[in-house]
Amino acid sequence: MKIFFYALREFDELAFAREYADKYGMEFGWTSDYPTAENYVLAKGAEAVSMTPCDMSAPMVEKFASIGVRYILCRSIGYDHVDLAKAKECGMRVSNVSYPPSGVANYAIMLMLMLQRRIVSILKRAELQDYSLKGKIGDDISFQTVGVIGTGRIGRTVIGHLSGFGCRILCYDPYQNEEVKKYAEYVSLDELFAQSDVITLHTNATEENHHLLNKAAFAKMKDGVRIVNTARGKLIDTDALVEALESGRVGGAALDVLEKEDGLYYYNRIGDVIANRDMALLRSFPNVILSPHTAFYTRQAVGHMVEGCFEAADAFGKGGQTEHEVRLPE
Repeated sequence: MKIFFYALREFDELAFAREYADKYGMEFGWTSDYPTAENYVLAKGAEAVSMTPCDMSAPMVEKFASIGVRYILCRSIGYDHVDLAKAKECGMRVSNVSYPPSGVANYAIMLMLMLQRRIVSILKRAELQDYSLKGKIGDDISFQTVGVIGTGRIGRTVIGHLSGFGCRILCYDPYQNEEVKKYAEYVSLDELFAQSDVITLHTNATEENHHLLNKAAFAKMKDGVRIVNTARGKLIDTDALVEALESGRVGGAALDVLEKEDGLYYYNRIGDVIANRDMALLRSFPNVILSPHTAFYTRQAVGHMVEGCFEAADAFGKGGQTEHEVRLPE
C-alpha cells in the first residue's frame, strides 16, 4: 500500500508520516502543495491520497480515480470538502480522522475568556503604554450562561471543562448524551439563543445546519451575546453576523473558521491583496477575534491525524472496516 500526501507539512507532519509508515509497513510520497488539476498525477501508483481541507469536488475526485486511486484519506475531522457522491460513483472509499478533543475544546474556552475579558484590546492598548482602565471592563464567565451547540466529543469536553468555572451551561443536540446531563441542561435551540451570554459551536457542517446562525437566529439572542466558532465557517451567515455586530445584538465574536477561508488559511499571504471583504470587515471590528483555523493545532492532534490516515488505509487495503470511514447518508 502506498499513500500520497498532499499539503504535507515538512515541519511537523513529515516526521509522523515516517514513523507511521514504518509502523504500518507502507510506502508514502508527498508534496507540500495542495492537489490541483495539474499535480494530481503525482499520486499515480498510489492506492490512496491524503489531504487537508481543499478542493475535492467531483472533477478532482474523478481525476484521482482515473489514475487508480481507490481511497481518499482526509487529514481532518471535517470531510464536507469531498464530493462523497462522486467518490461512491467511482468506487472510492473515504475516511476522516479524529484526535483528542481537548485541544479544540480548550482553545474554544480560551477564546471565550479572551472575549469576556476584552484581552485583545487590553494588550493592544498596553503596547501603546495605555494602562488606564476606562473601556477595559469585562465579564466573569462564572456568573454567565454558556450555550453549547453540539455535544459530540468536542462539545462534551467543552462542557466538562467549563463545569469547573461554575457557569450555567445550556446545550443543544438532536441526540442527547446522558453524561452531559450531569453538567448541562439540554434545551431547544430557541431557548439556548434566548438565555445564553456566550454561544459556542461544536457541530459538523451539513446541508441541514448551513447558516445555523443566521439573521433570524441572531434576532432571538440576548443583546450583547458573544459568539465562538471553532467548528465550521458554514455554520454562520457572515453577512448576518456583521449586521448583528454593527447593531450591537452580538457583543463580540471569536472565529477560528470562516465561510470563505479556502486559499487563505494555511497559506503565507504576506504582502498579498486578499480578495475577501468579509475578512477585512470582521478584522476591522475591535470586538472580533480571528484566528486562522488553528484550534486543532497541537503536537498530539497532528500525530493522531497522520496516524489516522495510515490506520484507515490499512483497514481499507485489507477489505476491513474503520470507524473513520465516511459515507453518504442512507
